[in-house]
Amino acid sequence: QVRLVESGGGLVQAGESLRLSCAASGRTLSNYAVAWFRQAPGKEREFVAAISWASGWTYYLETVRGRFTISRDSAKNTVDLQMNSLKPEDTAVYYCATDRSPYTLPTGTAAEYDYWGRGTQVTVSS
Repeated sequence: QVRLVESGGGLVQAGESLRLSCAASGRTLSNYAVAWFRQAPGKEREFVAAISWASGWTYYLETVRGRFTISRDSAKNTVDLQMNSLKPEDTAVYYCATDRSPYTLPTGTAAEYDYWGRGTQVTVSS
């Protein structure tokens, strides 16, 4: 019932920016934890950023802190990930995810999330 669709990925050069968007249908994202993960070929899915919708608190992978910004838009029922100063090591498929229960604390563990989008490819060339 809950569907998440990521968009905004693409191919950019190092130092450039992309803005990813996670659009939800079937349920509001309000008061739910929403996270972004990424997965590069041959690697496990890695936590990138999360937002606690109710409080607005945000959490980041240390290597993206200061470069990436996660935000929410209740009117659009979306969560965005602004990615600046992109590096080749940011190359991956980026996924958004949310929990089936409201008011949960965002975690960096993929198994803690219940609904996932299909992902959007981000490729950063050097």
